[in-house]
Amino acid sequence: MARKGRHGPRPRTYRIAGGEAELLRDADRDGGWMLLVGGVPQSYVDLSDPTYLDFEYMRLIGDVVDCAGVDGEALDAVHIGGAGCTLPRYIAATRPGSRQIVLEPDVELVQLVREQLPVKGVPGLRIRVTDGRTGIAALADDADDLVVMDAFAEASMPPELATREFVLDAARVLRPRGVYVVNVADGFRLPFARRVAATIRSVFRHTALMGDPGVLRGRRFGNLIVAGSQEPLPVAELTRRAAGGMVRARVMDGGDLAAFCAGAAPLHDGEEIVAPVPPPQVFGPS
Repeated sequence: MARKGRHGPRPRTYRIAGGEAELLRDADRDGGWMLLVGGVPQSYVDLSDPTYLDFEYMRLIGDVVDCAGVDGEALDAVHIGGAGCTLPRYIAATRPGSRQIVLEPDVELVQLVREQLPVKGVPGLRIRVTDGRTGIAALADDADDLVVMDAFAEASMPPELATREFVLDAARVLRPRGVYVVNVADGFRLPFARRVAATIRSVFRHTALMGDPGVLRGRRFGNLIVAGSQEPLPVAELTRRAAGGMVRARVMDGGDLAAFCAGAAPLHDGEEIVAPVPPPQVFGPS
């Protein structure tokens, strides 16, 4: 989920299970396309340069991927939520030999991406048409280095993918040094993001939170990235990148993150969970 950006004058419109999808051509980049569902930006894909990450939150996830394991070493990765497969393309390009699975329940969206934003040439990538919980449950223990949860039903995170029970199952498929990464969107005072972070902290020994300082202060709606691992995360390198990169962000861990989550209870199956919906102006022209 991200703000609308620059695009050409003639969007292509398609019907999918999740509603109406649009493909908008980027007027500034020859290979650039933005995929929207229900008017909400879901993916930006540059078919000419898979290493280009346009959305700010995706660049932060890219930083986590870059810092995971040995630089340039192949990864086994699982992506919950497919959309345009931006991150799988990035990993395939920056970490050759990687094996990746995308879990995406919308068969029409998968077909649209295969036809209009081709993934056939992405080495090591498989797409399974299934929901996140079913797809994760089918995976073996200790099978993967990376699990990325970036699933949205239009503008909201599916609550069943935010609970401790689900995070425990995702942790089960990770190897000892594996990393779990979540994209969560929230606004004023960040009540949902605090509970999501508290949930991940309850499962993983080491957790970090990254985001735009204004979003972290709860002053505006936006995306935050939470990463968890049973082994120490590369917080120093992530902080360096956040301070000096194209995307200026803040990284929180340790006591700062504990204070951020203070009073926030982990989310659980069976409770009524309402994920936040962004105000309409978030998706206005920028």
